[in-house]
Amino acid sequence: MNVIVFASRKGGSGKSTLAAHIAAHVHKSTKPCLMIDADPQGSLTLWHKLRGTNEPPIKAAVNSVSGIIAAAKRDGIEWVFIDTPPNLSAVVDDAIKNATMVIIPARPGVFDVNAVQETIQTCRTARKPYAVVINGAPASRDGVESRIVTIAREALVKFRAPVWSGQITNRADLLLALGNGEGAREYYAEGRAAAEISRLWAAIERSIKAIRGNASASGAMHKQAA
Repeated sequence: MNVIVFASRKGGSGKSTLAAHIAAHVHKSTKPCLMIDADPQGSLTLWHKLRGTNEPPIKAAVNSVSGIIAAAKRDGIEWVFIDTPPNLSAVVDDAIKNATMVIIPARPGVFDVNAVQETIQTCRTARKPYAVVINGAPASRDGVESRIVTIAREALVKFRAPVWSGQITNRADLLLALGNGEGAREYYAEGRAAAEISRLWAAIERSIKAIRGNASASGAMHKQAA
């Protein structure tokens, strides 16, 4: 079983958004996954209610996720996606301790980039693989990313933080999909938002295979800038 934790102590970084879109992208009857909403704000739970299908299933956590993860493993769940609150509370520590990999979303601004440092340190202390994902970014032009994204990458390299080479652009489709209780691919499969979520998922899968020792670490997102 693989446990992907979305964590950052910065509110509004996009943890719930990425967790919802990735879970919707992955879930199939042949590849069951589980979502855990450990954020009292309940954004992931709201999306799940709007979805109205109970797929993928969701559980709420307050102080710990360990019991839910243990039960999911017994039930044969392949992927668990955990949304966490924007702090360094006990439930965040517990989620990271149970993680196969931690995804740290960061918007390309000085406050967001600076805020990832404590989450990075928590991952390092727990000896857990992690990667920063630039989220809510301005669109690239002619294949060239925005200057503010480049500056954010340069700052993250100074933290010796592995950073995904792609980005999740600030696109209306991402928000419209969430409002319908959908993922980007369900909302508009041929759209650019869906393509970016698909590329992020492919990068996560490559990293998980490398972490599990089933593939070379070359190209794995958690090794990009390590």
